[in-house]
Amino acid sequence: MSTPEALLLVADHVAGRISLLDLSAGASHREVAAVEGRHISEHAGFLRLPGDRVACVDDLAGALLVLDPFAAAGGGVLESAAIPVATPAEHLAADPSGRRLAVTTGLGHADEPWSDLLTAVDLATGRACRTRVRVDEPGVTLTGGPDPRLVLRQRAPGGFALIHHSRLLAAGPGCPRVRPDATLPLPDDGHGDAYDPASDRVFTATGEGVHRARLDDGTLVAEDPLPWGGAGRGWFLRLDAPHRLLWSCLRGGPADPARWPEWTNTAWCHDLDTGLTARADLGPGLVFRMALARDHAAFTRIHPDGDELLLLTRGDGHPAVSARLPLPAMDGAPRRGGTPWDGVQRRAVAASPGGDRVAVSRGGHGEILLFDAADGRATGVLHTPTPLDEGGRLALLQAGDRAERDTVGR
Repeated sequence: MSTPEALLLVADHVAGRISLLDLSAGASHREVAAVEGRHISEHAGFLRLPGDRVACVDDLAGALLVLDPFAAAGGGVLESAAIPVATPAEHLAADPSGRRLAVTTGLGHADEPWSDLLTAVDLATGRACRTRVRVDEPGVTLTGGPDPRLVLRQRAPGGFALIHHSRLLAAGPGCPRVRPDATLPLPDDGHGDAYDPASDRVFTATGEGVHRARLDDGTLVAEDPLPWGGAGRGWFLRLDAPHRLLWSCLRGGPADPARWPEWTNTAWCHDLDTGLTARADLGPGLVFRMALARDHAAFTRIHPDGDELLLLTRGDGHPAVSARLPLPAMDGAPRRGGTPWDGVQRRAVAASPGGDRVAVSRGGHGEILLFDAADGRATGVLHTPTPLDEGGRLALLQAGDRAERDTVGR
């Protein structure tokens, strides 16, 4: 059986279902596999692993799942492993080899952080160990090498905490407290993390800018922060490994969430090799996550006057909007005067660095819209058996696209 041209993982985290669709030409976008009863962490998302595998966390069952989509498309099993971890999962990351993973815990449906549990996992042995660090909303990255370091990004007080992954795995039962091997102070409002394996640097987004640190002789050395250079701040970071770019979206405007239609949004792009930074205006409203296709970055923008998919060309590190494509309205979408994330429908967006397809969900309608970024046009609509409330989560895969070079769950 030939390898599918492209696959789409669809997770309805509310209904509790993961499905796999074949997007190859002539495949009629049919479902080729599904797993019932899995409520994945929408916040931690999907993490690409070497070998075209995907990791995610079932928040309800408290399990790290390893999915093998291409094996499933060939008649094999979609869920190849399930390893117990602490939840609610806040963030999920792997080392560059894809063997060693970490899952942090955070808010869940609570109003403030309450869990201090961190789970370290070794996929080669199936071993997982839970330890206690600090109650927080921690981000996480893992460095490379034979004994990777885990880097926690903590808030209030802000800081990086460096811990050998091997120490976490050897901590033993009973969820013992583990002290960091090294620390580095940060502002208290860090939110958003990335790791560049090529330079062994970690990045985190704060109100001040993007703070950077490099691993040097077993400790973290701070470097000058990267300024946002525009209105607002970024709330996430994303590594574009093939093009050596770091992406975010700056949110500006009124602090009151009820005035979200007035928020400004600016794509922010930093070239890791040249040090140049560029921006592109996206328009007002809610811009949340993004996706990276072969030659384009994709953002969705939600606004009472109409939603749209924005496609940006990279332009040698100078992003420019190449297409603004309308998206059909969602029943239950955020409204003027209400917050854009409490009890409302949202959208997920996915792409593969190996191709031009972009997928966008229509929360509450059980629909996924497909686009061709190269042509800047809509190509079809997929219908799912569940409503995809809150937008669900998507992962678009092409064999050998090396999306695992971004080692943080998205």
